[in-house]
Amino acid sequence: MWRDALGPDVPFAVLSGPNHAEEIAAGQPAAAVVSGDLALSEQVQAAVSGQAFRVYVNDDLAGVELCGAAKNVIALAAGMADGLGFGDNAKAALITRGLAEMSRLGAHSGCNDATFRGLAGMGDLIATCTSRHSRNRKAGEMIALGTPADQVEAEIGQTVEGLATVRALLARAEGVGVELPISEQVAAAAFDGRAPAECLRVLMSRAPAAER
Repeated sequence: MWRDALGPDVPFAVLSGPNHAEEIAAGQPAAAVVSGDLALSEQVQAAVSGQAFRVYVNDDLAGVELCGAAKNVIALAAGMADGLGFGDNAKAALITRGLAEMSRLGAHSGCNDATFRGLAGMGDLIATCTSRHSRNRKAGEMIALGTPADQVEAEIGQTVEGLATVRALLARAEGVGVELPISEQVAAAAFDGRAPAECLRVLMSRAPAAER
């Protein structure tokens, strides 16, 4: 995404991972990955690493960017589960199957599968789906409790990236022939007026399948 925006001659790097600003500002331990131009990534790593913040270089820029976009959509689903009053089992299932969706799309987009198991993937996904700081999780909860999706950002007072991302994510998945059932139901709840409880029923009623 950034390469397309900046062009081939501008060096850049992106920092990603489970990094809620509130906790980092408080000096709590955290870790991240930096990806992009290798020399610049190593400079960023050296500049921002410290006793409370550990940074790893990752050479899979496409995977890091995909994880950063897709995890917000899964966090909307996790928030809807919170709003419906579901417990840890449901959220763990959504996180795990959400990671599977992300990994499938990554595999068809030339990404490194290890990225999805790392800080930009699983790490950021867990934090975004569970944290009280997560605006995407909060937005999903609000939608499940009856707030229309087009009013959520105004009430939160911040951008809810998952709402802006989900349709583009689904379009990309369709283009490479990948199913994203959780993301499809997030879009249905946010934009098509489908009740979140019905979205869950649709997911749980899918044909039996092997885990992959």
